[in-house]
Amino acid sequence: MLNKLTIKEAHQGLINKDFSCQELTESYIKEIKRKDKDINAFITTTFDLAKKQAENIDEKIKQGEKLKLLTGIPVSIKDCFCVKGVQATAGSNILRGYIPPFNATSVKKIKDQGAIILGKVNTDEFTMGASTETSAFGVTKNPLDLKRVSGGSSGGSAASVASAMASYSLATDTGGSIRQPAAFCGVVGLKVTYGRVSRYGVMSMASSLDTIGTITKTIEDSAIVLKEIAGYDKYDSTTPKVKVDDYLDELRGNIKGLKIGIPKEYFVKGLNPKIKENVLEAAKKLESLGCEIIDVSLPHTKYAIAVYYIIVPSEVSSNMARYDGIRYGYSTTNDKNEIAKNLMDVYTKSRAKGFGDEVKRRIMIGTYALSAGYYDAYYKKAMQVRTLIKKDFDDVFEKIDALIAPVTPNIAFKIGEKTDDPLQMYLEDIFTAPINLAGVPSLAVPFGETKKMPLSVQIIGKHFDEKTILKIGNKLKNLV
Repeated sequence: MLNKLTIKEAHQGLINKDFSCQELTESYIKEIKRKDKDINAFITTTFDLAKKQAENIDEKIKQGEKLKLLTGIPVSIKDCFCVKGVQATAGSNILRGYIPPFNATSVKKIKDQGAIILGKVNTDEFTMGASTETSAFGVTKNPLDLKRVSGGSSGGSAASVASAMASYSLATDTGGSIRQPAAFCGVVGLKVTYGRVSRYGVMSMASSLDTIGTITKTIEDSAIVLKEIAGYDKYDSTTPKVKVDDYLDELRGNIKGLKIGIPKEYFVKGLNPKIKENVLEAAKKLESLGCEIIDVSLPHTKYAIAVYYIIVPSEVSSNMARYDGIRYGYSTTNDKNEIAKNLMDVYTKSRAKGFGDEVKRRIMIGTYALSAGYYDAYYKKAMQVRTLIKKDFDDVFEKIDALIAPVTPNIAFKIGEKTDDPLQMYLEDIFTAPINLAGVPSLAVPFGETKKMPLSVQIIGKHFDEKTILKIGNKLKNLV
């Protein structure tokens, strides 16, 4: 089946004219029509756009034009990215029907390559969640077990790739939103260094933590896509002019002699014993390839979740202020069932009806943490501890090349299992949030399984050293 091909395989097939771009695209469209009524990965499909794009690519092939690696490859895009002329909701009622007039930088880059856009996929509302259960468009189910969540917030991205409804997906990771759903669905999730990929045109949740990354079928596919979307962008001041490596070429490199640390703080009470065993087994495999495995410590890890859930709501309360019922999105002024008496009424009623419970919860927590008399005690203190967490990583990376750790404390949980307990849901980020606080890159690599559900390990690297974690992950994946 054409929709099972990797990016490189599909690229070669198009070059060899084994099939047309229209045939490749149609194979994905058929799969979406067949499966998505059960999975609910897509919020908006763009089949007419995809078919038109495919037709244009076939004409270029006919004319003998050289194809780039992403030319003609069908992709799904998380619904917090702006795609010109296509609805962007961020999984929220407040943006239902909003049509962006421009493309996000990462979207523009793959469109310039000739990517085929299949549609926008589900996310927890404004990416706030770990299961897609906060989405105004319903939960995305795990393709491997429809009774379980696909993870979050990029659950739609992970499910679309895992079910072969997309070749790859653009997604975001603020505290684990790429790696956790990738782990739950058995696909590859890459969270990049903060600033490695432009955030321009992507709806912000927590601006000092948000990163743009990929969910793919293989690590080779991750390397291909990252090469195209990474780099400096004049529209995003957080993107430095740091060299973009040839990640695909780097995969061929040797990992013999690399020092890989195992952080003791990531093997805590509550971690599924099978996941612990799986990570240690992965470490042994890397040791057999010539890596040196070293026990290390990241002592401030225990404060990471508390710090994360002060910083994130604080930045959420600021970023959500733009959705006010005046500029764009849902407004009571356009709702016959709502009557606003004055401007304040427009603000409060529009936000009350447009936002879901989790967004409201974080806005209230964040506004409290930033308020007079509490700022120093909460937000300022959290930022100080964040500096210590980052220093832990800086110190340990002076001695080693990468870290290996669990991605999640358990396998994908049942739908509805944690919706009534926000604290339990927040603890899903226990092994992923520290990486965002430090701003370093991390890769979720499928490795092993239990109870017929996939397991993954997390490879964590130095700032802007995605090439090393991709190389390690690729060697490990080839041993499975």
